[in-house]
Amino acid sequence: MRLAILEDDAAQAEALAGWLKAAGHDCHVYPAGKTLLKDAGRESFDLVILDWEVPDLSGMHVLRWIRRALPPGLPVLFVTYRDAEEDIIEALGQGADDYLSKPVRRGELLARVSALLRRAWPAADNAVLEFPPYRLETASHRLTLKGSEIALTQKEFAVAQFLFRNLGRVVSRGHLLEAVWGRGEELSSRTLDTHVSRVRTKLQLRPENGYRLAPVYSYGYRLEAVAEPAAGKTPPTPST
Repeated sequence: MRLAILEDDAAQAEALAGWLKAAGHDCHVYPAGKTLLKDAGRESFDLVILDWEVPDLSGMHVLRWIRRALPPGLPVLFVTYRDAEEDIIEALGQGADDYLSKPVRRGELLARVSALLRRAWPAADNAVLEFPPYRLETASHRLTLKGSEIALTQKEFAVAQFLFRNLGRVVSRGHLLEAVWGRGEELSSRTLDTHVSRVRTKLQLRPENGYRLAPVYSYGYRLEAVAEPAAGKTPPTPST
């Protein structure tokens, strides 16, 4: 999963990111609130970890912006030295999903993060993804449409799996690149667009199959479920 960490203490940031990376997560660390907000406006994350007292914008300010500007459902975990009851109540009341006081224990942090991710993105743990008429078997990289297998490369299957696991959610290009190719690998935009186009074509992601894959200008992509036209009826022709 792709995590954003707001933490201005370098040692704390290194420890948190190290534990989470070892658990299989991809971490982006931000030492200041404005930097995180800048990226959050053009990138997507699966979970955000906030310290309260950081330069320029506090963690509470960032939390309020997330709840106001971003789609609902993004988990936010506070990790901070502020441990007064009124602080915890304020953070949870403003929309934080969980709250940990420093010093943080590795096991507890990983458990809290895992619990938040399971609740927010339940499909992420499934070995078999069922999105009728599609079925994805993650271990064998096998994808079928109405029972017929579709031949996909490993990367194409990874793209399809990521999109279905994030059904209805706008995901950034950077998020998709990291999820499929890994962080640090240099790829052209054309490579990503070509893979997405192939997945759209091979899977026949059209309204008659119940799904549509649409680009979101200057941001990324969204796979969304759409209502299939009733049997025997022709969709109305747009007026001119």
